[in-house]
Amino acid sequence: QVQLVESGGGTVQAGGSLTLSCAASGRTFSRHAMGWFRQAPGKEREFVAAISWSGGSTYYADSVKGRFTISRDNGKNSVHLQMNSLKPEDTAVYYCAARSGTGIAILGALYDYWGQGTQVTVSS
Repeated sequence: QVQLVESGGGTVQAGGSLTLSCAASGRTFSRHAMGWFRQAPGKEREFVAAISWSGGSTYYADSVKGRFTISRDNGKNSVHLQMNSLKPEDTAVYYCAARSGTGIAILGALYDYWGQGTQVTVSS
């Protein structure tokens, strides 16, 4: 069982930066690949970024590639999403997710645990 709590959301102007964090409980955190997803009002949830259990592999949605960076600290049971050059279209609730497997996945259905989400608002 893994419980996830996101933090770091807020309101920022376009071009600004935010870092989201996800704190995980459970001794098996390092055995889980992690991902970030987001959902904007009136839209479906979409994949943002994922990282393997070791942190050695990462994958990004085309819309955030080059602007966002996912990282993890297995010693601190945490995963982070550094977001730079934010755009108004990045406005959404961001969710942290964990899957009981070590490899990266971009489908939300492959993730077993989800956080409650944190709001990110980018003003123009």
